[in-house]
Amino acid sequence: MFLLQIITMANMKKLLIIFIFLLANKIDAKTFSALPYSILQNISEEQKIEKLINYIEKSEAIFIRNGSEYLAKEAADHLRMKLKKVGNKVKTAKDFIDLIASKSYMSGEAYKMKFKNGAIINTRDMLNNELRKIDK
Repeated sequence: MFLLQIITMANMKKLLIIFIFLLANKIDAKTFSALPYSILQNISEEQKIEKLINYIEKSEAIFIRNGSEYLAKEAADHLRMKLKKVGNKVKTAKDFIDLIASKSYMSGEAYKMKFKNGAIINTRDMLNNELRKIDK
């Protein structure tokens, strides 16, 4: 319960800072609505990372790693395993994309996603695009 109170207080502090900033800068409704969604929703980096992994997991794409193909669920499980192994080295969703979800540690080969329409896209590009959507 105490931890929940601390987390709630930290979130309230962030909201208060945003509110003071808006008032001090006389931000109107149009400008306010253009602020990144993640700031307004107070999405943590951990939540962003999980959203990115879920995006892959729910895709109907095939994950290509070191020349082998895997189902999206297997890809998500693999990324979660890699994330767990690196511990505190990953601080942001961008770190996750760059350090975990873009290429193989073993071969250095880029991860790719193959879609039903035949398109093959680097996972890095796909996740950076999805992160931009999350941050809007």
